[in-house]
Amino acid sequence: MAEEFTATTALSDALVILGAAGIVIPAFARFRITPVIGFILVGLLVGPFGLGSMVDRYPWLYYLSITEPEGIKPFAEFGIILLLFSIGLELSFNRLWSMRRLVFGLGAMELLISAALLAFILMVMGQYWSGAMGLGLALALSSTALVLPIAGTQTPVGRAALAMLLFEDIALVPIIFMLGAMAPYAANGGWEQMLTTLWTGALTIGIMLIVGRYALPGLFAQAARTKSPELFLAASLLVVIAAALATAAVGLSPIMGALLAGLLIAETEYHSEVESITEPFKGLALGVFLITVGMSIDVSVIISNIGPLVLAVAGVVLIKALVTGTLLRLMGAARGTATETGLLMASPSETTLIVLAAAAQAQLIQPATAQFWQIVTAIGLTITPLLALLGNRVARRVEGPDAGRSDPLIEDEAAERAVIFGFGRVGRLVGEMLTAHGQRFIAIEANPTLVSEARAAGFPVLFGNVANATTTDRLQIEKAQALIVTMDEPVLVSRIVRKLRGTYPDLPIIVRARDTDHAAELYRAGASHAVPETLESSLQLSEAVLVDLGFAMGPVIASIHEKRDEFREEIMVSGKLDHKPQLRSSRLSQTGPLPTS
Repeated sequence: MAEEFTATTALSDALVILGAAGIVIPAFARFRITPVIGFILVGLLVGPFGLGSMVDRYPWLYYLSITEPEGIKPFAEFGIILLLFSIGLELSFNRLWSMRRLVFGLGAMELLISAALLAFILMVMGQYWSGAMGLGLALALSSTALVLPIAGTQTPVGRAALAMLLFEDIALVPIIFMLGAMAPYAANGGWEQMLTTLWTGALTIGIMLIVGRYALPGLFAQAARTKSPELFLAASLLVVIAAALATAAVGLSPIMGALLAGLLIAETEYHSEVESITEPFKGLALGVFLITVGMSIDVSVIISNIGPLVLAVAGVVLIKALVTGTLLRLMGAARGTATETGLLMASPSETTLIVLAAAAQAQLIQPATAQFWQIVTAIGLTITPLLALLGNRVARRVEGPDAGRSDPLIEDEAAERAVIFGFGRVGRLVGEMLTAHGQRFIAIEANPTLVSEARAAGFPVLFGNVANATTTDRLQIEKAQALIVTMDEPVLVSRIVRKLRGTYPDLPIIVRARDTDHAAELYRAGASHAVPETLESSLQLSEAVLVDLGFAMGPVIASIHEKRDEFREEIMVSGKLDHKPQLRSSRLSQTGPLPTS
């Protein structure tokens, strides 16, 4: 009977969660309300303090509510693990090292100064010093789960926030152990246990770095050769779960293992495909976590303590925003970036709940105090998107419409470049010619062998499937100077050109075509230039014949260009195009035909 109840409960909870994701959240999106608030409100509505509290009187509400939040907490924790894994994928060790000034300078100062100020104010209000220190450290943490999806990692605001959040994630373990060492019953053994955990953790991380560096490329290469998305997903989940379990087994946080797994995969050519294939799972699991946050909010408690709660939330937000913004300005950030980042980072975090639980377990704070600050944290998480919107608007007033687009503190890495789809025979030759003329580019290729060979030769090539929309979105095509499509897959190429032309109407799209009929189809789809291989081979053969017969090179090349233009006009006429495709002004819009050899 217990098994039947458990199965029924799981199905009921799944119905509520999927209903929120599939119905409620799109409704919020239609009214331009962030899904973050939507998920939290859903948790508040269906949780034990909402509809769940009325199940005894109305049994049919059982199927529309979640009465046992503990049952879905493992899925929420897995969502946080996947989030940290995806952050690691975007970083790589090289980028992390390049951010060391921000991570260990800005991040450390932001956490320690915010915690010290909060602790001092709590001590003035009567909190004992050990409890004030625990609360200060807890409330100084900011939400990785919400801040990075809002800000991203490619903007100045996102990169500044990422640096601080990375240090907070690294500092989480020593914070928890320090609170344990301060506990009355752990005064004699806490530090020894902490040191033991740290050296075993360092050993474990070292082993993971060595094994991952040599084992992961082979693992993902084998998965890629099968061309099975399911197997690729299984390999990705195997790595992240194994890494999280390894760090958890030695007393470190599982999110540290997930972050390390992402960093290791980011060093391989498969990181882009791994990131795109795990994205949907991360989003849904993060939604589950936000629902659990909403479930922890008791509206009756909020109403009865509305004054102290408002003051507490406002105080935490104000102190953290001032500290973060001031530090960024002192380190050279633009006023708009400092303002927006300060407000975005001002709320407490999901990890605040972890530290609060550790402080309560160590008897540093009373259970009632822990509950009060848990509600403050839940409210803070709920208003984070509103703070982000406020920060963006204030930053625009401070800096003007270009706020957040550039910053002297953090160099923008998204300089314009060309994008090449396919890096086989044709794509590689195009890449060589672009390199010879000093043009930056990035390429994507689905054959792992070609990717390995290209990367060994120094070409910036990613492994990925261009049919996957998430993969192409990560290439920042909106900033590309031109897109060159070189694959010999006519149906796929036509579909890609049609889709990208609709999304990026001004982007120059130069495409390899199989023959003149295919070229006409590509022009209809929106290609700027479609180069038929059969036609180009004939023109090159004609050029070689005329030169060998003694004709001057200049007139021969001019006649070849004229003939190419005539053929292009004929192809567009046969494709029923009454106008030439318009090209955005760029150096690449003046390119000749694609290489065919």
